[in-house]
Amino acid sequence: MYSQSSLPLAHGGVASSSSFSFSSEPEPGGVEEALLQLVQDHHQTSLRLREVTEKAKKDAIKKAARAAELMVDAVNGGVQESFVNEKRIEYEIRALTATITRFTKQTDQWLSVTHSMNSAIKEFGDFENWMKIMEFDCKSITAAIHNIHQA
Repeated sequence: MYSQSSLPLAHGGVASSSSFSFSSEPEPGGVEEALLQLVQDHHQTSLRLREVTEKAKKDAIKKAARAAELMVDAVNGGVQESFVNEKRIEYEIRALTATITRFTKQTDQWLSVTHSMNSAIKEFGDFENWMKIMEFDCKSITAAIHNIHQA
């Protein structure tokens, strides 16, 4: 808990047996002064420890905020890229829809033209058939007139 340099040191030396007296009167302010010094040293050490702890806490909060910011930026970068890709895809979808609409109209026009051509071809076939019927009728009438004329 305490490092070697931050341990409170008792002031005063160890009394030798020759200087130690067995008097019942305490030295003036000796024990009280030492206890007071211990309390003050403890208080100063606690304040320093509190400051170091507070500084470490603030530093940890700053680093955690920076890490969170970097993570958000990384996620937002992916989200932003996805958003750009989504917009490109939507643009392509609109372009393809317009192309499909144009091709659908063109196909409908082609179907209309081929239907008209089929109808015209059918009419030619009908006309050809009518012409054959008319030719047969004319031959029949000519043969009948020829038979009447010879008879």
